[in-house]
Amino acid sequence: MSWDSYLDNLIGQSKDESGTAQADRACIIGLDGGGKWTTDAHAGALKLDQPEGTSIANCFKNSDFSQFMTNGVVVDGLKYQFLREADGKIVYAKLKANGALTLQASKTAIVIAHTIEGGQHGITNKAVNIIADYLESMGM
Repeated sequence: MSWDSYLDNLIGQSKDESGTAQADRACIIGLDGGGKWTTDAHAGALKLDQPEGTSIANCFKNSDFSQFMTNGVVVDGLKYQFLREADGKIVYAKLKANGALTLQASKTAIVIAHTIEGGQHGITNKAVNIIADYLESMGM
């Protein structure tokens, strides 16, 4: 099964009233170890290296976001400022002049999406939530 189609769905869910996607890149990683479920070959792939995925997965798995608070959220080689976490399964981060991140865990995965600079982060949050909730409903 190709998980890349979930990226198309997420980006499609992030369109504003004018039809502009607020999320331009996304990925899904495993909650255990941070291994990639989606590929870097997808046009809308948010590319994480394995240490980045492992670090993110460990924070979510342990419900300990102090590393994000101290060191930021590193994705695709860029350090995003940790803004806040919600319910132990959602994290919001921002990088000035480079957009924002939304990360949400399901039972076995973490959905991560990048909001375009100047975009509506709330719309991306909803799109990420749709995918994460769907995975959760499927027991994943």
